[in-house]
Amino acid sequence: MGQVMRKLSTGFIHRLLNTPKITLNLAMYLVASVRSMLVGEPLWRIARKRCLVLLAALCVVSTTPANATKAATYSIDHLKLYAHSRLIDYEEFQCLNRIITKESRWSHSARNGSHYGLGQMKSKHYRDLDAYRQIDATIRYVHNRYKTMCKAWAFHQQRNYY
Repeated sequence: MGQVMRKLSTGFIHRLLNTPKITLNLAMYLVASVRSMLVGEPLWRIARKRCLVLLAALCVVSTTPANATKAATYSIDHLKLYAHSRLIDYEEFQCLNRIITKESRWSHSARNGSHYGLGQMKSKHYRDLDAYRQIDATIRYVHNRYKTMCKAWAFHQQRNYY
């Protein structure tokens, strides 16, 4: 019995060391809580219960999809803060804010015909970027074409596009 438990625990420890950190923290918490609940019981019974509890916890954690956070929602405030961090000048940020508000109301999934995203670019590559990369691409585009955000906003006011 002792040799079987040793082999089981060796394999278990090997698997435990190769698990993600969040799973390891959960496992350590469960071990500590099981240890405090089982004071005074025989060692083999404690080890068996720990293994069962940890196995159940690992099954629950490992069945959670790894990319569950992939469908992220973006807060307009966070997007604006990010854009402002890319543009030091407050007036330049305000001009970019006006452009993006007019084009997409800060929705990274906005679509108008063949134009996509925050800056309403025509590229399908732009459509597939996350919201933060769309901000970077919009800033690069404006700097390459107009040099400043305020010149792009002035152009937008005259022609209703930029």
